[in-house]
Amino acid sequence: MSSVSVVIPCYRYGHFLEQSVGSALTGQDGVDVKVLIIDDASPDDSAEVARRIAKSDSRVEVLVHERNKGHLATYNEGLLEWADGDYTVLLSADDRLTPGALVRAAALLDAHPNVGFAYGHPLHFRADQPLPPARTEGRGWSVWPGKWWLERRFRAGHGCITSPEVVVRTDLQRKLGGYDPRLPHAGDIEMWMRFAAHADVGYLKGVDQAYYRVHSASMSKTDFSGQLDDLRQRKAAYDAVLERANELTAAERDRLGAIVHRKIARQALWRAARAYDRGRTAQVPVDELVAFAAECWPHYENLREFAGLSLRRRIGPKAMPYLQPLVLTAVAHHARERLWWRTWRRTGV
Repeated sequence: MSSVSVVIPCYRYGHFLEQSVGSALTGQDGVDVKVLIIDDASPDDSAEVARRIAKSDSRVEVLVHERNKGHLATYNEGLLEWADGDYTVLLSADDRLTPGALVRAAALLDAHPNVGFAYGHPLHFRADQPLPPARTEGRGWSVWPGKWWLERRFRAGHGCITSPEVVVRTDLQRKLGGYDPRLPHAGDIEMWMRFAAHADVGYLKGVDQAYYRVHSASMSKTDFSGQLDDLRQRKAAYDAVLERANELTAAERDRLGAIVHRKIARQALWRAARAYDRGRTAQVPVDELVAFAAECWPHYENLREFAGLSLRRRIGPKAMPYLQPLVLTAVAHHARERLWWRTWRRTGV
C-alpha cells in the first residue's frame, strides 16, 4: 500500500481545520495517510484546534511555530523536512480533498514511475455557497512528457494548477527542493515547471481532485490592482526555470525564453488596453505596463495588442468605454485583413 504525507499549513484558519484534515483522512481507503498541521504562530486559537484534532487521531501530528515564518518557509518545512511517504500533498487549511483523490493519484504514480507529479481538476467554492458535488468516477489518465508539458506552460504564460489537486513523488520533491523564496506569489508555477523539466506529468481525467476555497476578499478584489506585480512575478518564475533547467539545451532555453517573454509582453499590453475599455486608466499603471512589455519583448510595437492600445489612446479614456464595441470590431477586421494578406503572400490564393 502506498503512503501519502499531507502537509497542512495554517495561519488563522483553525475554524477550517477539521474539514481540511477530515478530507485527507476520510474517503481515502487504499493509501496509508498521515497528516502534519503546521501552525505558523497564529494569533487565534488555531494551534489549540490543531492539537485537539491530533489528540483524537494518531495519524495527525502538529507543529506550532513560536514566531511567524511566512507561508513559503512553512510549506518547505513540511515538504522537505517532515514528509516521508511515497507521495506528498500540500493542502491549505481552508481547502479540501475530494473523496478518493489520494487513491486515484497514487494509482497513477504507482503505475508510472517516470511521472513526477499527478493532478486533476479543482472545484472552486465559496464559504457562503453549498459545496458543489465532486466527480469521483474517472475516465483514466493521461501521461505527458515533462518537456512537452513545460513548453505548454511557456506558450500559455500562466499556470494551470491551484495546488491542492497535486500529488508529488516525495523523492523528486526532495531532490529538486521546494518553493523558491524569491517568488512569494509565483513559487507554485515555478516549482511545477521545474519538476516537469525532470519528470513526466500525469493528469487524472474526468474527476475533481480538490476543493479550492475562494474567499470573499478575493472575489471582491478589483481586477486592476497589482497587475504589474503579477506579471513581474510570473516573468521571474519562468526566468528561474530557465536558469535552473540544466536538462534543456541552450537552444531550447533561448527558444522557450523568447516564447514566454513575447507572451507576457502581449498580456501586459492587453491589460493596458483593457484599462481604456473599462475607464480605469487612472487606476491601472498603463505606462508602466507598456514599459514592462518593452522590457520583455524589444519588438513589442509590432504586436497586435500594441496596435489596439495605440488606437485606444487616440480615442481617449473618456470616450473609449462607449466606443468599445466598434473598436473591437474594427481591430478584429484589421486582424483578418492582415491574416489574409500574409496568407496571400505565402500561397498566392
